[in-house]
Amino acid sequence: MLARQKVLNHLKKTRAASAREIARALKMSAPNVRHHLSVLASDGRVEMAETRPRDGRGRPEKIYSLAQSALGDNLSALVDALLTVAGKKVNVKALASHILDVEQFSNLPVPKRLALLIEKLSEMNYQARWEAGPEGPWVLLGRCPYWKVIEKHPELCKMDGALMQRVMTRPVVATQKGERVHGVCPFIFQIG
Repeated sequence: MLARQKVLNHLKKTRAASAREIARALKMSAPNVRHHLSVLASDGRVEMAETRPRDGRGRPEKIYSLAQSALGDNLSALVDALLTVAGKKVNVKALASHILDVEQFSNLPVPKRLALLIEKLSEMNYQARWEAGPEGPWVLLGRCPYWKVIEKHPELCKMDGALMQRVMTRPVVATQKGERVHGVCPFIFQIG
């Protein structure tokens, strides 16, 4: 088993531990464990939960735990259930207006709106970026945060388009009807 996986498994069992405690439990060196914790923290799989003073002297000890994102949740089941119950009654434009506050975009020129849109989408885990296109900018979504339920609920792609359209105040057309192309979900803004 890989050393990082052993560190993750130990944190799953103990919930929180210092590098020294992990090293002792796994019979590894503390510097080696700190290296693996650093890599896991940069990947977003672990986080520093707290610091605790050591007995006597020295710097406080960092205590690590699994990141909330690594623990998982039941949100995809909830979203699936809500959208299934709501059925065709879901107003994707209204849903989009609750996901992102469009007031922060008002009175901004189009280039600044686009930059802020990319920033906000990335904060919501879309891994967004934009590229210039012949008809206007393309917004490329490198990750679908709804990937667990998108197959059963493609209306979420329409919600993303409605969200972008409200922010940009221009028509938004999903290329390939929202299908993933080369690992990304592209949207094109038709700026006229």
